[in-house]
Amino acid sequence: MARHPNREIASASVPPTGQAGMSRPKALLFDWDNTLVDTWVAIHHALSVTLEAMGQRPWSLDEVRLRVRRSARETFPELFGARSEEATKIFYDCFERDHLETLRARSGAAELLQELTAAGDLYLGVVSNKQGRLLRKEARRLGWDRLFRCLIGATDATRDKPAPEAVNLALESSGLVAGPEVWFIGDTDIDLLCAHNSGCVPILVREEAPGPGEFGDAPPALHFADCGALAAGLRAL
Repeated sequence: MARHPNREIASASVPPTGQAGMSRPKALLFDWDNTLVDTWVAIHHALSVTLEAMGQRPWSLDEVRLRVRRSARETFPELFGARSEEATKIFYDCFERDHLETLRARSGAAELLQELTAAGDLYLGVVSNKQGRLLRKEARRLGWDRLFRCLIGATDATRDKPAPEAVNLALESSGLVAGPEVWFIGDTDIDLLCAHNSGCVPILVREEAPGPGEFGDAPPALHFADCGALAAGLRAL
């Protein structure tokens, strides 16, 4: 696994206030689901329908929240074997029927993005394991598509998150390269691993603070409880 170019910062327990030598980044790359938006209802329903069609036990909502990390392109062959293409079609046919109606912005996400857009000094992008065309539909539904310079989803790059190719594609038009000037912001181990694999600064946004050793060799550099706390932390830099 590629190492963070400034490992001492990435491994440290740094308070989210900018003290400890952290500087304002030049780019922010966001995860989408459960970082900026909540689409778990649609994901849970579509996956339940798919599992039942494949003769498997549907997962509870808590199981879906815990287990859904990587893209369908990577996980469905493991789950469904030779029937993965059939399962993929069932899943996306079901998901597309109601994902826009159940789409919700996470608390403070709209305000965070508006503030960052108004500041105008940061390159903003999204790197998600949601299929790219669906990611862009959701961004348009919220009116956020104009706020991001790029919206990269599953299958847009040659490999999906946590591989670095997705990050490199997201930065292609920025004039920047993945490194300590780029923050990768998400809520799961896959997001932090993607940050480490690509050499970006890993930022965890979720209510619970990271437990000791929870993320192994891919710990967060900073933890923020929610989008509002992230906004405050960026203001302090």
